[in-house]
Amino acid sequence: MGVFTFEGRNPQVDSRAYVFQNATIIGDVRILGEVWIGPGAVLRGDYGTVIVGNGTAVEDNVVIHARPGKVTTIGNNVTLGHSTVIHTATIHDNAVIGMHSTVTDYAEVGEWAVVAENALVKTNQKVEASTIVGGVPAKYIKNVDDEYKKLWGDYKNNYISFCRRYRDNLKEFKE
Repeated sequence: MGVFTFEGRNPQVDSRAYVFQNATIIGDVRILGEVWIGPGAVLRGDYGTVIVGNGTAVEDNVVIHARPGKVTTIGNNVTLGHSTVIHTATIHDNAVIGMHSTVTDYAEVGEWAVVAENALVKTNQKVEASTIVGGVPAKYIKNVDDEYKKLWGDYKNNYISFCRRYRDNLKEFKE
C-alpha cells in the first residue's frame, strides 16, 4: 500500500483497517478502526488533516483532502461511494455520499443524511440529518426512513467485514 510521511506529518492507520495496495495515504491522515479503503483512493493530509471514523467505507477512486491547517472529518460507518470527492468538509456518522458526488469546503452532511449520485454539496452548505439531497447544487428530496437505515446498515456491515475478508483472502491471481 502507498502510505507516506510528508514533511513530518505521519499517517496513523489502525491495524483493523484494510487499505488496498494501490490506495494512497499521505501525511496527517488518521484511519480509525475497521475502515475499508478501496483501489485508487487518495487521502491527502499533506497540509491539512484527514480523519476517517471506524467502520467507514472509502470506495474505489475516492479523493479526500483538506485545506492548509484545516480538517476533513469523516464520521463512523460512513459510505463514500466510488469516485466521490470530499474537501475540507464534515461528514457525520452513518451518512452516505453517492458515487461521483462532491462535498466541498466547510460543508457539513448530517447523521444518516444521503447525498445522491453526482450531486454537489456547495461550500458552507449544510445537509440536515436523515435527509436525502441531490442535484447541482444539492437540494432536499425527502427524508430518510427506518427501512432505508436498516438496508444501509446491512451494506455498511458488509464493508466492515471486507476488512478481515480482504486481508485473509485477497491473493494475486497467477495461472
